[in-house]
Amino acid sequence: MTRSLEVTTADGVVRGRRVGDLLAWRGIPFAASPVGPLRLRAPQPTEPWTGVRDAGRFGAAAPQHPMGVTLRPGKRQPMSEDCLTLNVLAPAAASTTPRPVMVFIHGGAFVLGTTALGIYHGDRLARRGDVVYVSVNYRLGPLGYLDFTEFSTPERSFDSNLGLRDQVAALQWVQRNIAAFGGDPDNVTLFGESAGATSVTTLMATPAARGLFARAIAESSAPVLVNDAHRARHWAREFTTLLGCDDLSDATRTLDSATPVELGKAGSRLGAKVLSETPGLHPFGPVVDGEFVPEDPLAAFRAGRAHPVPLIIGTNAREGTLFPRMMDALPTDAGRIDAMFALTDPEARARVVDAYVGYPDPVAAIDLGGDVTFWKPSIEIAEAHSAHAPTYSYRFDYAPRLMHWAGLGATHAFEMFAVFGYGASAAGRALTAPGGRRGLRAVTDRVQENWISFVRNGVPTPWWPRYDVDHRRTLIFDVPTRVERDPGRDRRLAWTGYLGYHGEDSVAAESLP
Repeated sequence: MTRSLEVTTADGVVRGRRVGDLLAWRGIPFAASPVGPLRLRAPQPTEPWTGVRDAGRFGAAAPQHPMGVTLRPGKRQPMSEDCLTLNVLAPAAASTTPRPVMVFIHGGAFVLGTTALGIYHGDRLARRGDVVYVSVNYRLGPLGYLDFTEFSTPERSFDSNLGLRDQVAALQWVQRNIAAFGGDPDNVTLFGESAGATSVTTLMATPAARGLFARAIAESSAPVLVNDAHRARHWAREFTTLLGCDDLSDATRTLDSATPVELGKAGSRLGAKVLSETPGLHPFGPVVDGEFVPEDPLAAFRAGRAHPVPLIIGTNAREGTLFPRMMDALPTDAGRIDAMFALTDPEARARVVDAYVGYPDPVAAIDLGGDVTFWKPSIEIAEAHSAHAPTYSYRFDYAPRLMHWAGLGATHAFEMFAVFGYGASAAGRALTAPGGRRGLRAVTDRVQENWISFVRNGVPTPWWPRYDVDHRRTLIFDVPTRVERDPGRDRRLAWTGYLGYHGEDSVAAESLP
């Protein structure tokens, strides 16, 4: 017996479609369209509808650079400010008990991405895990991750952390509605990659998200993308100037009247300016506003104030190699790295670079930039959270021969091919030829069985031990997959004590107007 394609939600009836042995509902609004007076405002409840709403297609992507919505050559997902939709995928077969729920937040540096990308469809994961899979669109770039609250007037208000608030609204929708799709609202695992993983670790320190998920998985989180309020206000002013607003008293009108394309162009210029002036920072990301995000997530983890849910957290062996080729946004060359240390902790430079053999060789510099952005803070979160809740650390080392030949290795985001079982796709076959398909299948089995066990039972497989600061046991996904104690110890010790731009003595923070 299969379940019905028509499901009654709190807002109205939606009709999905069958995809093999799965049922898919796509483009379901979880909040009102954030346009007109709702632009740059916190998400509002969606308007209920009558009749049956078609849920057979993915919703529009958030406005962004076209490369982020390219589904395949010649095919792009439409973009619109009306983008607050989510998708639900569930096994067609009926179940006697509610199924576990996995809610995925996509990456893209908070400026790119759409749930319509093939790798995010989730069909292989939902099928193997017998889970209900949810993927979420959220506002990006200037419309989602710049803080314009200082330009609020009595007539026109702006809110902070809009993309993050969108994610909370989506999780609240899941709590209200997922039971109707066969999911268990008490067994929700929140997971994400890159900016999505940064969202996960930020939401773990966000009071409004408390109780909305039971466990979390953070794949390549970059907590350094969470900005302090002072820096965020400075970038908001810079942005309005780049948008053509010479008088900041006129910023409200300018922000309301600018087109998404104009906002995007100004955002690109701001991103390039920030990278040049403060390598390692990014203007688009959650902001510690003292309200919705009351404190820096890393500080919350260290103090034990993060939500005490079980956590899987890890990174890939060579995170930095992708960025000089596709999104040049990290401190991955000697010039930027020297500038980063000069602005943060000059005394740490010699100690850290000595841990990267061959520095300033480009290979070593790229690995340093990837480590300071992803690996170092992920280790710090694992250290802190392990004192308060079950924590499991991993490193994804597997890369097929072709990726090694290309100088990428186990680069940023490649673990998603294993998480989503995407090796069987055309892209997966291309990356694993010649050789590598058998290895990727083996690693995919190891990753998925651990993710699914964690989602279903709250713990991964028995041979993945919990992380603690005494032993630092870490699962290395490779051929073969194995457990190592304190991998990268020399680098970890070299980074110890370096707080970067989040440190109180940061020169960069003092230099802002």
